[in-house]
Amino acid sequence: MTAAVARTEAGPNVTRPIIIDTDPGQDDAIAIMLAVASRAELDIRGIVAVAGNIELAHTEENARKICQLADPENRLGLRVYAGCAEPLRRRLVTSKGFHGADGLGGLTLPAPRLPLQRQNGIDFLVDSLRNAEPPGITICALGPLTNIAAAFVRDPRIVRGVHELVMMGGSHFAGGNATPAAEFNVHIDPEAAKIVLNELTTAGVPITMMPLDVTHKALSTTERIARFRALGNACGKAAADLLAATGYDLKKRGWAGAPLHDPCVIAYLLNPKLFAGRKVNVEVSIADPLTVGMTVVDWWGVTGKPANVNFMTEVDAAAYYRLLTERISQLP
Repeated sequence: MTAAVARTEAGPNVTRPIIIDTDPGQDDAIAIMLAVASRAELDIRGIVAVAGNIELAHTEENARKICQLADPENRLGLRVYAGCAEPLRRRLVTSKGFHGADGLGGLTLPAPRLPLQRQNGIDFLVDSLRNAEPPGITICALGPLTNIAAAFVRDPRIVRGVHELVMMGGSHFAGGNATPAAEFNVHIDPEAAKIVLNELTTAGVPITMMPLDVTHKALSTTERIARFRALGNACGKAAADLLAATGYDLKKRGWAGAPLHDPCVIAYLLNPKLFAGRKVNVEVSIADPLTVGMTVVDWWGVTGKPANVNFMTEVDAAAYYRLLTERISQLP
């Protein structure tokens, strides 16, 4: 295991270097748009695709399509890499029922001119984190943690290059959406999630988790979707179309709209005061068939184990959607 390392904070008005690890996915697409629109605060060092919501061939292409939509001339020098096509030890189970056969809910976008990088995504992660300057790179994990775990296994020393992990995944009070106990991103590759949490915890790297407990409170109501469409730009229309193409049975769940999961990760980096939660101990279940992929959250501290995750449970949904709408209005 990696030895704990001292961490320093970035100073005020410093652009935060990030790597986005993603499996687009409708909500991933909106998260990427939000990050591209926030270039003053976020320096996107690379986007690494992983299999999850859909197969890798689609996720890497979708990532390139969204980058092209949000930055047609690629003024930011965006680079997309392909990572792992399968979980570490399990068969891939996708979420086509929610995201559609192509992962974007039927949204039609032009074939990407932006090329896929030749370097493998795991090699990119290893090289980037190995050579990261203090205080390190923030990893924004929007899908299964397969790529990040594979990089840590390849070279455990690169954990020193991680400033923080902010991830969409896990659940406690909200139950599961892949099984009764497990949230999709963690359930798809629980071994990867366990490796990542264990390695970062040992190294003293901050982990912030955006679980279903908080994302289920960030609902894309008809009114909020209409505000994106009213922006009149291509990205606003795309965001509205993505949000409208939900696979959720809203009537069954009693929701006014579908939850918008992944942009919570980027929004947290831009304005952490939008969210509230508790620092708790979180571990991942990998053995019991009934609970595999479950994030076991010690909410009341009954185990006495040290808290290792900043586990979010509350969001100012109105302000969250205002941020999204305002930023996406600045895109083409």
